[in-house]
Amino acid sequence: MTPDSVTEIMRHALLAAFWIAAPLLAIGFATGIVVSLIQIATSMQDNAFSTVPRLGALLGGILLLLPWMLQQSMTYTVSILGDLGRYAK
Repeated sequence: MTPDSVTEIMRHALLAAFWIAAPLLAIGFATGIVVSLIQIATSMQDNAFSTVPRLGALLGGILLLLPWMLQQSMTYTVSILGDLGRYAK
């Protein structure tokens, strides 16, 4: 196995992890912005008010995106295991 092939495998692994995590990070970011704007508008500075909506949005996002996330990870795993003979050289 050459250093180039190891670099390529790691690059694909990091890209797969990024694309799987990106939608959840975007949901958390957007929810955080909305909650912060509501807190600014109402002058309500309660920690529970900022935490509970974010957790709910992330839980909903996980439930909605879980089939897609599993499909993406299975595609990556099949591509790695399918080329196992090439990496064993």
